[in-house]
Amino acid sequence: MARRPTIADLATASGFSVATVDRVLNRRLPVRADTARRVADAAEAIGFHAAELLRRRVVEAPNRAFGFVLQKRSDAFYRALGAALTEAARGVADLNGRAAVSYVDELSPAALAERIVEVGRKSDALAIVAVDHPDVVEAVETLARRGTPVFTVLSDVGAPSRAGYAGLDNRKTGRTAAWAIARCAPGPGTVGVLVGTHRYLGQDIAEAGFRDYCRERAPGLRPLDAFVDLEDDRIARRAILDLLAREPDLVGIYLAGGGVTGMIEALREAPPKRRPAVVCNELHDATRAALADGIVDVVLSTPLDALAHRLVAAMADAAGAPNWTFERILLPAAISTSENI
Repeated sequence: MARRPTIADLATASGFSVATVDRVLNRRLPVRADTARRVADAAEAIGFHAAELLRRRVVEAPNRAFGFVLQKRSDAFYRALGAALTEAARGVADLNGRAAVSYVDELSPAALAERIVEVGRKSDALAIVAVDHPDVVEAVETLARRGTPVFTVLSDVGAPSRAGYAGLDNRKTGRTAAWAIARCAPGPGTVGVLVGTHRYLGQDIAEAGFRDYCRERAPGLRPLDAFVDLEDDRIARRAILDLLAREPDLVGIYLAGGGVTGMIEALREAPPKRRPAVVCNELHDATRAALADGIVDVVLSTPLDALAHRLVAAMADAAGAPNWTFERILLPAAISTSENI
């Protein structure tokens, strides 16, 4: 019986390395269209077992450019999200998906809106992390008029023509944070609440859910007015130090947005007996270490792989349709404690 051709045989026949052929077969990294075509031609010539599937997936499949506008590149969470989205774009069935991830360090609404339009004009579908601001809304509407579907990620915006939202169920996330603090706090008292800005609707909704739970289930917890830290670690650090200094009955802190590294730095400076129960967002090196050291009690995280695959699938459907229907993708937060990291 004739030996079935292997990937090594296909590499020899196509003139490429085994690693390149593996990338074509499994879409592990982007490859040039002519490279994919040569590998597909060689697969047919030698009778490679996946030749028909390869041609259908790699050569005959339509190309789709998926654009993503995320926040600060320096933030470990956004780098991880960008990597998950890039991988998901490569894996869409029956498409040659390509991800273009753009990070925005200047978070003014005008700069963000400009980048949204810039990336959107080069994309078949776009997903953005953005504040709810008239400049951003107009950017989304501009792209929608051009036929480019725009999805919001993590935090929604009030653009009527957006194609969908993908992220946590923020109301449930806020209520879960309050539930955790109610069980971890040493007793009744005040709770500090920090948000990046209320123009991040996801954080605004999470804060509302947090306060709702306290009113309904934990009346001994008294949430203070929210402090806006602009997602800035230095501002968050100063805010936490101020809370510890002026609130003698502080029993909890809920950080609904960014600034987590600054918060952790401040809490590490506090005497252990003054450390309140703490809930924050997203598991990465800093929050994992804080959990292990007892600085933070609970981290509520976005399941990035599930989010990326569901979002990109929705973007692919919208990009191929003359019209799109708003799609809401809501995911439960992953809960991390010192005992399960």
